[in-house]
Parts: sequence; structure tokens; C-alpha cells
Amino acid sequence: MIKVEKIDSFTGHRDCVYALVKSDEVHRFFSAAGDGFVVKWNLQKPDVGEMIAKVGHSVYALAYLPNKNHLWILENFEGVHVIDIATKQEISTLKLVSTNYFDLQIYNNMAIIAGGDGVISIIETESFSFVKHIKASEMSVRCLAINPIEREFAAGFSDNSIKIFDLQTFVLKKVIAAHQNSVFSLKYSPNFKYLLSGSRDARLKIWDVEAGYVLEKEIVAHTFAINYIDFSPNSNYFATCSMDKSVKIWDSESFKLLKVIDRARHAGHGTSVNKLLWTEYDNQIVSASDDRTISVWKIDF
Repeated sequence: MIKVEKIDSFTGHRDCVYALVKSDEVHRFFSAAGDGFVVKWNLQKPDVGEMIAKVGHSVYALAYLPNKNHLWILENFEGVHVIDIATKQEISTLKLVSTNYFDLQIYNNMAIIAGGDGVISIIETESFSFVKHIKASEMSVRCLAINPIEREFAAGFSDNSIKIFDLQTFVLKKVIAAHQNSVFSLKYSPNFKYLLSGSRDARLKIWDVEAGYVLEKEIVAHTFAINYIDFSPNSNYFATCSMDKSVKIWDSESFKLLKVIDRARHAGHGTSVNKLLWTEYDNQIVSASDDRTISVWKIDF
């Protein structure tokens, strides 16, 4: 039996909220939206947001570097801004090609960026210099996931494929004809045994990594596009969010649906749910939506 309680709704963004990322403190996180605002929030002080930065275009992706207390902001049509959280000062910028940027993942000293022009850009985080541009499709790169165990990363594309690349040489290792529509979300399970993919086709697919990405399971998980997947801190569960306005909670072993969080049952979001964070703070899930709000949910098992 799972109990869901809506703790609060954070307001302040003036446009759709697209990005959420954890900070180094379990009760704090960052958000970014179509309004170009980047805000720091505190789960202990609901709805008291602290402006970190304002950029000129929408932001779909953020990344936080705890060892430096730096926040990387990926601004659409412009590029990367690096903000020192302590001072709120911009310490670096890097101009990129004028396109949308959908995802940003940082591993060791590499930033991997997913571009709307079908290019994956690799940037060295210390020197802020380009390492590699990978043109892997004529269509957008929508999402990224890193597997340090196998030393590879996965990229989901609007050509409906998942492509697996070597994390050191950046060579293309495998192409998976994954979905019937754009691949919007990718997440490795915490033990890296599985890769989970969510698509605009509303299907959730589980791929067996150790067996060479063989399809383990396919689930008709939502009624519209699956925008994001995140695992619980204890790895026993994961959550998906969708354009169908719902958040769903699943068992990590059986992949069975356990709970639906929606407007009718839990005063959920009124429009597309774009991003999730399953935090370590009191087992709370944070969800970001096109309705310009960020909702906070306490999950009790």
C-alpha cells in the first residue's frame, strides 16, 4: 500500500518548468524553465525560491557539480553558462550552435550535451574546450544516460533510436531500433543491469544491458509521451512522468505499476509533467510541469 500526500506547490516561474536537478544538500534543488529563470528551492521552506540566474532563452537542462558548487545552465540557442552558487556569479560561458539543447550529463571531467541538430557535444569541464562533436542523426538528440560500469553512454533520438557510445573513444557501439516515436527519456537502473527508455509513443521499455541491450519488457505505461524517469534513493522503485499529466510509481524488480498520482486523485498537475526528482529528503518526489508549478509529494510505503 502506497500513500501519497501533496506537501506543497512551488510557484514563481512564469513559463513551463523543464529542468530539475539536485544540489549537494538533500533538501535543496534547482529548477529552470521557459522563462529563462534558474531558481534554488528549499524543501524545508516551501515556496521560498532564490533566484540564481536569468538567461535570455528557455532552459531544458541543468547539471550541478558538488565538488565545485557550480551549476551548469544549458541555454537554448546560446550555450553553456557556469554559475558559482555561493556568489551567483557567472564564471564561464561557452557559445554553442543556435539550436535547442535537451540534455546535459557530466561524468568525471566531461560534459555531454544533447543537441536539437542531432549532434552530441563533448566538453572538457576544466578547460571548457570542445573534445568531440558526434553527428549521429539528422534528428534531435533528446536524452542521455551514462553507464560507468560498461564505460559507455546511451543517447535517445527523435529518429526513434537509442544509440550506445563508448565513453572514452566516443565510438558508436550499437544502434537500437527502440520505439515507434521519439525517445524522450533514458535512465540506467542503479545497478546498471537495465536501461529504461520512455518515448513519445507512451511505451516504457526495459533493456537488459548485460545481454547486449536485449528487450526485457515493454509496458504501455502512459497515454501520452513519457518525459522522464527517476529511481528512488533505495533503488526499489522508480517513477515516470508524462504529457498525460500524471506521475506513476513502479516496482524496480517486477516493473509492476504501484501508484498513479494525478489531478483527479491527488490534486496533481493540470498539464504535462516534464521532469522528476526523487529526493532523499523525507522520500519526497518533486515534479515540474507545463502548468508553471513544481509540486512536492511525500511517498509512504
